[in-house]
Amino acid sequence: MASDSARDMTNSYNQDLSNGLENVPVRIDCSGVGKAEFPNFQYTPENVPGPGCSSDPTEITLPGCQCHTHSCQSEKCQCLQRYGPAYSDQQRLQGRRDAESGYSRPVFECNALCDCSEDCSNRVVQRGVVFRLRVFLSVDRGWGVRTMDAIPRGAFVCEYAGEVIGLEEARSRQLAQGPEDMNYIIAVREHAGQGNARETFVDPFSRGNVGRFINHSCQPNLFMVPVRVHSMVPRLALFAVRDIVPDEELTFDYSGRYNNQASETANSDQNHLSEQSNQGESVSSLQRKPCYCGAVNCTRYLPLDITVLHS
Repeated sequence: MASDSARDMTNSYNQDLSNGLENVPVRIDCSGVGKAEFPNFQYTPENVPGPGCSSDPTEITLPGCQCHTHSCQSEKCQCLQRYGPAYSDQQRLQGRRDAESGYSRPVFECNALCDCSEDCSNRVVQRGVVFRLRVFLSVDRGWGVRTMDAIPRGAFVCEYAGEVIGLEEARSRQLAQGPEDMNYIIAVREHAGQGNARETFVDPFSRGNVGRFINHSCQPNLFMVPVRVHSMVPRLALFAVRDIVPDEELTFDYSGRYNNQASETANSDQNHLSEQSNQGESVSSLQRKPCYCGAVNCTRYLPLDITVLHS
């Protein structure tokens, strides 16, 4: 049974898990809370620097545009001229696949140094959560997230925000996990061409947002895209891959794929890092966690990424 402190936490969080840090309250469905402890963590709507982080994600390091307009236009805006517009006029993510390279073009939003208005169509992820979300306790997959609103295809839903940590810290945290521990670290590898790749590790275990509760599915309704706003440190943005109805659970594929196929909208690979009890275990002895998503194309196991152990 949950402790009194955990119950008090869920009662207060039922008003707003984010404590006013999001545009709309993030609710908690308290039914069944007595069966499981609610995790104790610090809510942050955006990435924060953690151990080993080489670039502070909160710093503003990218240049701004000089568009003295309500909304930027691609033929004049320095931000949009980098890789073209990422969003439609309705602020829905557009297809980004480059036919020549085979990769998708990076997403750069206007930032705090830009002269355009706060209503610019190239400001989406930085605006935060706009759809009402509710955290709930599932039957067999722990905590999850449902939407209380209809979400159109291509709309931004939330970030997967947490501590940005270095490779060694990611490896250390991974090796410290026991077989029953939940792993939250996501490794994103962005391909820059000519065999070059940029790695970003985000861990929302102790500091994170509502994204930490979103479950995996082999047939998800969200997909993850690295988005740059104020710096080159990407924000891991989750967008709707199709129209989503109210009360539907939100899911994304922890491997970065969609329906077990490579995503058409991202130039990156992502993975929840694997769990193992000690450094001496071999790859073959890793205890893969079963997947209970129930999709027709379910692979039966949660995605496994052991590359951080051998980098």
